[in-house]
Amino acid sequence: MLRLVLASNNAKKLSELRALLAGLPLQLVTQGSLGIAEAEEPHHTFIENALAKARHAARACGGAALADDSGLCVGALAGAPGVVSAHYAGEVAVVDGEDREARRRRQDAANNAALLAALAPHADRRAHFISTLVAVRHADDPEPLVAVGRWPGEILTAPRGSHGFGYDPLMWIPALDATVAELPAALKNQHSHRARSAAVLREMLGTAWHL
Repeated sequence: MLRLVLASNNAKKLSELRALLAGLPLQLVTQGSLGIAEAEEPHHTFIENALAKARHAARACGGAALADDSGLCVGALAGAPGVVSAHYAGEVAVVDGEDREARRRRQDAANNAALLAALAPHADRRAHFISTLVAVRHADDPEPLVAVGRWPGEILTAPRGSHGFGYDPLMWIPALDATVAELPAALKNQHSHRARSAAVLREMLGTAWHL
């Protein structure tokens, strides 16, 4: 059984990736459970940030690690929000006594408002969610596994739906006739960008790492 350290402390991401990689002989644990601090993400591309996070976690734990860098890319905005998707509007101010979830909701609302304002002059509202997964056997692995998943859609002019988080209420998926925020979690996880990148990674883990 391979221990694979997830370079994230996001409980939802851990749960989702555990489900997507279920059946493989590996144990997925968060870096936080091992006392590993989060890595810097100074790069302009998803792949560079994912690789930096994976190498950081691998070096700290002395073994294999997995990182995900994901976000929203809008063609009319030259790929923005891109790697700054989580803080596209700038980081919201800290409010005394506010829990992490409440702050995240305020951040999401600010990001959505900023996206709508930026897209207002544009007729082309095509966009896609992207997930880039990078796995390394050790910190200096010369052959990292890189799996990319894209989920295309269109940005609405107003949010719809109450599920999900981030840009989900604005992201319309024509093939499903719904926004991502209107989809049940199980259906979202079947079609999402992370589901697509994880499917590619599963195959690579089998062929390259013989899992």
